[in-house]
Amino acid sequence: MTALQTVHYSIIPADPGAHLFEVTLSVPAPSAGGQVLSLPAWIPGSYMIRDFAKNIVELSASCAGEPLAVTKLDKQTWRCAPCNGPLTVLYSVYAWDLSVRSAHLDTTHGYFNGTSVFLMVHQQAHDPCTVQLRPPQGERYAAWQVATTLPRDGAALWDFGAYRARDYDELVDHPVEMGDFDLIEFEAGGVPHAMALTGKHHADTARLKQDLTAICQYHIDLFGELPEMERYLFQTMVVGDGYGGLEHRSSTSLICSRGDLPLKGETTISEGYRGFLGLCSHEYFHTWNVKRIKPAAFLPYDLSKEVHTPLLWAFEGITAYYDDLSLVRAGRIEPESYLELLGQTITRVWRGSGRRKQTVSESSFDAWTRFYKQDENAPNAIVSYYTKGSLVALALDLTIRQRTDGAKSLDDVMRALWHRHGKPLVGVTDEGIEQLIAEVSGVDLTGLFDLALRSTEELPLAQLLGKIGIEFHLRPATSSNDKGGKAGNGDTGTAAGLGVRTAANSIGVKLLNVFDSGAAQRAGLSAGDIVIAVDRIQATGDSLDTLLKPYAPGDTLSLHAFRRDELMEFELTLQPPPSDTCYLTLAEIADAKTQKMRSAWLKGHADG
Repeated sequence: MTALQTVHYSIIPADPGAHLFEVTLSVPAPSAGGQVLSLPAWIPGSYMIRDFAKNIVELSASCAGEPLAVTKLDKQTWRCAPCNGPLTVLYSVYAWDLSVRSAHLDTTHGYFNGTSVFLMVHQQAHDPCTVQLRPPQGERYAAWQVATTLPRDGAALWDFGAYRARDYDELVDHPVEMGDFDLIEFEAGGVPHAMALTGKHHADTARLKQDLTAICQYHIDLFGELPEMERYLFQTMVVGDGYGGLEHRSSTSLICSRGDLPLKGETTISEGYRGFLGLCSHEYFHTWNVKRIKPAAFLPYDLSKEVHTPLLWAFEGITAYYDDLSLVRAGRIEPESYLELLGQTITRVWRGSGRRKQTVSESSFDAWTRFYKQDENAPNAIVSYYTKGSLVALALDLTIRQRTDGAKSLDDVMRALWHRHGKPLVGVTDEGIEQLIAEVSGVDLTGLFDLALRSTEELPLAQLLGKIGIEFHLRPATSSNDKGGKAGNGDTGTAAGLGVRTAANSIGVKLLNVFDSGAAQRAGLSAGDIVIAVDRIQATGDSLDTLLKPYAPGDTLSLHAFRRDELMEFELTLQPPPSDTCYLTLAEIADAKTQKMRSAWLKGHADG
């Protein structure tokens, strides 16, 4: 085909009560040998095969009003019989996944990612597309609006109607939210921004607007500019209990707990709201890092199968490093609050023995089969390229700052990546980031890269942080709920001496993870076991820590537990709780140079 054709889509929430979208696809000039269509197997930013095609309930085709035979070629691909065109394909999609990855529809709202609902027309994926977003029928939906950054092609802002995309890749990178939502509108970098809040909430929208404006502007200032776009949108689904986000080229889809949003009259920042702002910061940073600055393997995306790269430590890990750091640099939290978050990240990494078995590059490459398909043994077998990657970014940033006397930092590297790779859309090779860091900093960091990326040795965080006046502390956990980040109350407890992670169960305490070489593993307990008694006293999720307090490391006790439907007894010898819980403190600094380095790191610029 020599000339570009326009592929037409129409989508309507045909039956919200049954959670069904109806999609009509029109191909003016189908392939002569029979048009092939397929739905993606995964969505960029979420590295797992999800087989979205399983949600297509019915599919039929016609040509000039006459039915046309359709043959299914594999789990996600169809071929229509040859016709002269135009080809019309009608299909329905079941949408009942309340997540940021797929599609969800009920009588309160509709949401979809294009990868879940729009079939790709083979050999025409680079052709322009039009989309008609149609409202559901019925008076109860009269107030519904549309929140999307899909370019409008006649539709009014926040309304149903005609939209367009340059090609299929753009079409599926603008998710759509429809319903009766609340809008928060603001400006950053001279570009309109908005947050659409769907779901019941009592949020202080004025505070959200103020905080989001500061965070977005900080990121724009860091990179020097916002990528070209008409507007940016935070699509936020508010639920009773939830957390997650997925980045897109000019928007992000978020899900949050309503308790994490700020209430009117609150002046402090809760842990939940701090976490929500960190999520917003993370996804917004992705506007540059991974949506434009991409691994070469992602240009272009092949959405039909896994696409492996050893670089997710950089695209997710560096983003995870900047998400919370940006909150303090943007003046949303205090340095002590940021150090608490950083201490919690270090704690999560230090508590998993998987960090001694899998490198962060291997973790990146194996995201499809290991990180996104974690089982009960995951802490013993893998390391997260998010958390470990963020600590690698921290080590790189501090090392560059210290070895260049503060003249360069990871900030300079990110700006170089933007101008060298993101703005012109040139993929980053597997060695590209290491080479660019060496070029930008003028420092040979081969040894640090070998340690951080290609070995399982510990990162020298205590030394690096110490050089900028941050004291690094490790202590035992004080309870099974201790996330780290704080000094603790002086009570070491003994719950960590079991070597388990637990959750309350209707009849006892369920073991979610049993850690390597811990007391529970040595006694023969396994993940999935439900502990019902400690030394013949009933154990519950609330009482386990209390039951263990009278015992000291080295004491032996009996545990009764159900494995499947069999009651078993275990003799367990408690171990000293490991010092795997990190907290960081600001040291008293007399040295002006060290003070300046610390201030430049926390503020993003040097004083004076």
